[in-house]
Amino acid sequence: MKTPTFVLALFFLALAAHNGNAYDPSPLQDFCVAFDDPKDMLFVNGRFCKNPELVKAEDFFFSGINIPGNTDNAVGSNVTAVFVDNLPGLNTLGVSLARIDFAPYGLNPPHTHPRASEILFVAEGTLYVGFVSSNQDGNRLFTKVLNKGDVFVFPIGMIHFQFNIGKTPALAFAGLGSQNPGVITIANAVFGSNPPINPDVLAKAFMLEKNVVQYLQKRFGACS
Repeated sequence: MKTPTFVLALFFLALAAHNGNAYDPSPLQDFCVAFDDPKDMLFVNGRFCKNPELVKAEDFFFSGINIPGNTDNAVGSNVTAVFVDNLPGLNTLGVSLARIDFAPYGLNPPHTHPRASEILFVAEGTLYVGFVSSNQDGNRLFTKVLNKGDVFVFPIGMIHFQFNIGKTPALAFAGLGSQNPGVITIANAVFGSNPPINPDVLAKAFMLEKNVVQYLQKRFGACS
């Protein structure tokens, strides 16, 4: 799949303009390239900074976002993340990127990013997307069918999803307002936790029979 250069350029300009510093540490120098402390003696909110004199151009570079992800899985989608873990130069900058590939009728299941808002750009295909607001707002569902070239925003912390409603593969790129936005896939977290949540709790919460909860826990691989 090929995307016009000017469209991608506009997307990355929008990403660069997105202010994520409200949730990530603000830079106190020109840059702070992440590295792993060999002693593992400390834990910091974020990542350690490499000595600026040792920083190289490669610290700000990632290759491979053009490579399609493998969508041969249960949900028919694949996320290629470009976060601080694989692009150290993102440390303290408050932004990151993800490529999302969809098989026909593939789904990026309902999930949240606890530390970032997300702006989604559709490069190919047709996606049905949406998010649900908080309890305080009445759990309202906001949805839209997006076509090639369309953009949609998911506010920080809101449960959201993307579903390919087309008969052909789809491709989207997401900009996120954190170097490490995190992801909580709802079904995996609830029914696949380690150790598993007491089935009685889930049966009452979801108004399901206990045997249904236990079946779902097995499907999602909850560990005893």
